[in-house]
Amino acid sequence: MSILIDGKAHAARLREEIGRQVGRLRQHDLITPGLAVILVGEDPASQVYVRNKATQAREAGMSSFEYRLADSVPQIQLLDLIERLNCDPEVHGILVQLPLPPQVDEARVIQAICPAKDIDGFHPINVGNIATGGYGMVPCTPLGCLTLLKFQLGDLSGKRAVVLGRSNIVGKPMASLLLKEHCTVTVAHSRTRQLEEVCRQADILVAAVGRPCLVKEDWIKPGATVIDVGINRIEADGRTRLVGDVDFEGARKVAGALTPVPGGVGPMTIACLLLNTLEATCRQHDIPFPDDIMSLAWGSTSAEMA
Repeated sequence: MSILIDGKAHAARLREEIGRQVGRLRQHDLITPGLAVILVGEDPASQVYVRNKATQAREAGMSSFEYRLADSVPQIQLLDLIERLNCDPEVHGILVQLPLPPQVDEARVIQAICPAKDIDGFHPINVGNIATGGYGMVPCTPLGCLTLLKFQLGDLSGKRAVVLGRSNIVGKPMASLLLKEHCTVTVAHSRTRQLEEVCRQADILVAAVGRPCLVKEDWIKPGATVIDVGINRIEADGRTRLVGDVDFEGARKVAGALTPVPGGVGPMTIACLLLNTLEATCRQHDIPFPDDIMSLAWGSTSAEMA
């Protein structure tokens, strides 16, 4: 039976340390990290997600600025707001909740955010830096996945990793992070031939395709570590429930370690958002990013990462 990787517990530990570091910044440097979140429209799931981000930011001692815009907002109005936040010294991190309505060019909005305040890690400058092995803000979900992997496995060097999914938000940055950790990485997707066999070769399998229970028991190498990024709402017995991209009951018979859904990657995503906000604050004020945070987040010291 698999070891369950408890994302809630890891996220709580990380948030606690972030809160301590924020307290030090406020006391010794008179700086309060500020997180600005922009929500366009009335999507209920997005509203809950934004509310959770704001609550956890405040609990960590950060300033939280929320901007809720109508679904019909003109693109220029949204861009003007982003520019004001770019210039606001009290705001260290900016996040625009996706998706956006059709009249708004998502790529242009992402590019409008100052790269130093792009805590989602979606700006092309950050994406390019991560892809080439340099420094850039890391997207929160891949960062959370890597954090859980390093907590569970320690050194990832030499392991064969398969990333199932090639999105700009998860799949591609996840592959870049694993390459930086010296894994041998395969990116698989809907057109990959013999997909099941490719997945069976993985010591590390990251499933991020958005298809409920796609990965079956016989897709998984015995003893592999499986990170399930999927969050899918399905109906069963007249009720709805959340499931991942991995058939959980089947996978736990084979995998060495496995993240549950819910309670796995999801909590780590928000914790890593706070981590990115703290890091952005430190870098904007030329303050060293604390080693003990790096140790919690990556399972190593920043010197080992260099």
